[in-house]
Amino acid sequence: MSVVGAGWLDDPGVQAWRTVWLAITVQALPFLLLGTALSGAINAFVPADLFTKVLPERPALAVPVAGAAGVVLPGCECASVPVANSLIRRGVTPAAAFAFLLSAPAINPIVLTATAVAFPNNPAMVAARLLASLATAAVMGWLWLWLGKEKWLRPAAAHQGHQRGHSRGNEFRQGFQHDFLNAAGFLVLGSMAAATFSVAVPRSVLDTFSGSAWLSVLFLAALAVVLAVCSEADAFVAASLTGFSPTARLAFMVVGPMVDLKLIALQAGTFGRGFAWRFSTVTTVVAVAVSVLVGGALL
Repeated sequence: MSVVGAGWLDDPGVQAWRTVWLAITVQALPFLLLGTALSGAINAFVPADLFTKVLPERPALAVPVAGAAGVVLPGCECASVPVANSLIRRGVTPAAAFAFLLSAPAINPIVLTATAVAFPNNPAMVAARLLASLATAAVMGWLWLWLGKEKWLRPAAAHQGHQRGHSRGNEFRQGFQHDFLNAAGFLVLGSMAAATFSVAVPRSVLDTFSGSAWLSVLFLAALAVVLAVCSEADAFVAASLTGFSPTARLAFMVVGPMVDLKLIALQAGTFGRGFAWRFSTVTTVVAVAVSVLVGGALL
């Protein structure tokens, strides 16, 4: 039986929107599950002082170390947000946690391997992505040390780790459930916004900006934010944008894993809206600047 007034659901534009929205959500969901599981495991099973012992005591040195540690997390940006929040709750300085949050989706082995496959005749692109992503993560961590204010940051107060006499399994379950339900809603909202842009903006707009060196960099950076492609797949999207310069495509791959609509939504839900808008705006500026410098030198 058909639903009265539901004919608009068969409109090609609506079907395309639904396809893009589901693709983004389904693509990101496994990594969100991974991230919230890691977050719950950190809270329930990892000793509270482990991270503060492993990282250098000086915050300025802890930032690049945490950024380099991002190479060990085989996930996308959806996984890094709950893990970074968990690190902060365990005593890691926010600057180091944010450096990890930015670097993990961009420099892990899966992403770098995908980049090498997407650009088989351009190994410099892999090196450029690694260097530009690490540099951006470190700069943002140091900027937070210099300019960041605690009132901008509102990490969740619940599930602060294992409490004596409590079941670790129960604490893992509660932490996982809390983080996943909190982040999943924002993931869906961010995916809806990205799908709306992807369907509403015609392909001809891409061609308009590709002829200018500076406009192409800015446009692909903005495109990375709104398309919200998972970091494991964004290299193939960048490789398909053959009308744009290598530096512009590098900016697409550096900005995307650090700032996109679903990530902004996840950060807003985890750390607060004030933090998310400030942090994402500055991260975009730094990532674009670093991509231009690295791309100019290596590409």
